[in-house]
Amino acid sequence: MTHTFLLEIGLEEMPARVVFPTVKQLKEKVATFLEEERLTYDMIKMYATPRRLAFEIVNLADKQTDISEKAKGPSKKIAQDAEGNWTKAAQGFARGQGVTPDDLYIEVVKGEEYVFVDKFIEGKAAREILPDIMTVVKKLHFPVTMHWGSHDFEYIRPVHWLVALLDDEVVNMSFLDVEAGRISRGHRFLGGEVSIASATDYVEALNKEYVIVDSEERMAMIREDIQALAKKHQWQIEQDKGLLEEVTNLVEYPTVFVGQFKPAYLEIPDIVLVTSMREHQRYFDVRDQNGALQPYFIGVRNGNNEHIDNVIAGNEKVLKARLEDADFFFKEDQAVAIETQVKKLKHVTFHEKIGTMEEKGHRVEAIAQLIAKEVGLSEAEQEDLRRASQIYKFDLMTNMVGEFPELQGIMGEKYALIQGESPAVATAIREHYLPTSSDGDLPQTDIGAVLAIADKLDTVMTFFKAGLFPTGSNDPYALRRQSYGIIRIIENKQWGYPLLHLHREIAKIINEDSSYYGVSLEDGDDKLVDFVKGRLKQFLASQEIRHDIIEAVVNGEQEDLLKMIEAARLLKDSQHREDFKPTIEALTRVMNLARKGQEMIAETLNEKVDPDLFENEHEASLYKAVEEMSDLEQSDMAERMTALRELAPIIEQYFAETMVMSDDEAVRNNRLRQLAKISDMILTIASIDLLLTK
Repeated sequence: MTHTFLLEIGLEEMPARVVFPTVKQLKEKVATFLEEERLTYDMIKMYATPRRLAFEIVNLADKQTDISEKAKGPSKKIAQDAEGNWTKAAQGFARGQGVTPDDLYIEVVKGEEYVFVDKFIEGKAAREILPDIMTVVKKLHFPVTMHWGSHDFEYIRPVHWLVALLDDEVVNMSFLDVEAGRISRGHRFLGGEVSIASATDYVEALNKEYVIVDSEERMAMIREDIQALAKKHQWQIEQDKGLLEEVTNLVEYPTVFVGQFKPAYLEIPDIVLVTSMREHQRYFDVRDQNGALQPYFIGVRNGNNEHIDNVIAGNEKVLKARLEDADFFFKEDQAVAIETQVKKLKHVTFHEKIGTMEEKGHRVEAIAQLIAKEVGLSEAEQEDLRRASQIYKFDLMTNMVGEFPELQGIMGEKYALIQGESPAVATAIREHYLPTSSDGDLPQTDIGAVLAIADKLDTVMTFFKAGLFPTGSNDPYALRRQSYGIIRIIENKQWGYPLLHLHREIAKIINEDSSYYGVSLEDGDDKLVDFVKGRLKQFLASQEIRHDIIEAVVNGEQEDLLKMIEAARLLKDSQHREDFKPTIEALTRVMNLARKGQEMIAETLNEKVDPDLFENEHEASLYKAVEEMSDLEQSDMAERMTALRELAPIIEQYFAETMVMSDDEAVRNNRLRQLAKISDMILTIASIDLLLTK
């Protein structure tokens, strides 16, 4: 016999952005609960609106699965005394299994006698177990929480009703002071209270009260209505996934409508109009078949078609006010020179422990020029970069960005072009914010990429100097994202990035005139280097590179991030080669001996290897091969890897015929210097000894 179980938690309106993540989280937790409680079922159907979270467990077993197993206890010599009586250890084992010592017996396992017990636990009825599912509901995690009434407990929003039905019977459970029943609530304005006769009646019962509890059904309704409008009017309407999900979770009964605004507003840049509609009003913008923005918008009402004209008029009025502001801001901003906006930055604090936005601009200009030379930008590109870095934050002072912060950089590009800046400078102003997420778009131009790196690097370095680095999961200044962005940019551009050298050069420049730049920086901050390497690990892990390869690369002596990425990929590609294991083993043996002998030859480590001290031909062969590799530091990672792979057989022959730790001190030290030289070459790729071979 199977059942259908329904649980609905009725709340005040939740933020739309938390609904889908909460549904996913709740389903996973319920599935885990049922598995742990040994309750079988066919499927879990999830339902959600802004005012409710619900799930239906289909074909739920009538009772828990019975447990019938043989449990193994301590050995006989521990479980019984010399007279054959059960010891305290045996009695404790029996209690732990829920039986008496009389149920214990002895069996032989691999020649040794052990205590066993046949254990049978009859499953409880599902009705007895289901009230405990409320612990799952209470343990959901939310980005923000609140408490209400006299309760200390916090949740996403106050809970007002609870429905819990096993088939057609109410299950006794509660959420704080709200007792479960069969009474749910319909649409806030169109519906009323509704009694759910049976768990299987839930969807239809709420539908009659103007609530579509299935999120996918609501989304499909919205999508289909928008498509119908697009077809009717020959429009193009981009159904942005994020916006579609958001409006789906803003309503319980969706009705799509069309509004319009004055064509004169189309003189405002498209991005401003689209941002006003999408981000602020949750409207879909409308374009013609050529992609030109049209003076219409698509909205979604939480209700039916009654009085829809009033709804449309109200939405048009709200949007008109926003577009009037945008039009005013756009015209006013154009009347203010860029240089005037830049001067205002001296009165804007970047951070109270670091200084002003003007000082940040000075630092970024210096850092950008240093990076530009490092990556080989032309003189013309460096000049455009210099201009871009002098003005790149000016749009923060504009009215438009003050009203629409999400347009920073975007409006900077548009205003820069209007005021006669070169396209390269204008594009860099927009691109320096990229990427805005871990997998967001990257700067396409070299100038924009350098400015993006310089801006992010300045932020990370100055915040670390101020002691404001991330701790645990706390990263209020998004330093992890910005460092990750730097790594993605240099990998995309294939630019060398000598981590320690670059940071020291930046610190040297800034510290020469700290009053002008507003701060002084550390000359090689170990915490900062480790932090950036941590982001490199994250990046390499996203490339499906093995953990041991990542650790080997990051713990080597290579400081160029791009070469470290290249080395990791080469090792990943090499791990299935037949010669991978013997190569790594040979190189690891070299490193271990070199490390062991480091103290012995500390004073003579930098002396040259003396061929006159060789005692066999294999020493000479190894020496010759290593000398031929002496210029490897100037070659790419693939050439280095190939050279070391070819060196491995020579190393094996060397070890087969040579005792490194010779009794002759001069011979021993000469051999250790040879191995140390090879070890240094290996470490420019990775700390090979950290690799796992099978």
